[in-house]
Amino acid sequence: MRSYCTLLAVFSLLGMTACDSGRHSSVGFRLPADGNVERGKATLVAFGCHSCHKVSGMDLPAPTIQPPVAVALGSEIDGEMSDGYLVTAIINPSYEAAHYQLDKFSSGGKSRMPSYAGKMTVQQLTDIVAFLQTRYTVRPPSRFSYY
Repeated sequence: MRSYCTLLAVFSLLGMTACDSGRHSSVGFRLPADGNVERGKATLVAFGCHSCHKVSGMDLPAPTIQPPVAVALGSEIDGEMSDGYLVTAIINPSYEAAHYQLDKFSSGGKSRMPSYAGKMTVQQLTDIVAFLQTRYTVRPPSRFSYY
């Protein structure tokens, strides 16, 4: 029975990745490999991200925006954070706001966070993503008992 469940899980995962194609697919998305964590940290501060978001593991002034933004940058998460998710959240934040309670994260149906598309270079975006990736840790999987 256990091998059947394992096989079913593998085929389910393969099926999900096979369906991930088309214009809005993240398949093939890759940032340049030259992202620099220290430049990313400096860029994050220069763009004032910390004035709205808490940043895990950083000693920065508390966010000042009202009402507060509950989205912290960096934390313990259940799965690996993708570069594509972070890029989308930065350059098209209204898309990501759809996944949250809109009354807390939006105004008039749009994210309260401004879009940074056209406001930063690809290198700055690459560096910020490299920095943010160091702020997230994957939570150990919970153990399930099979009977």
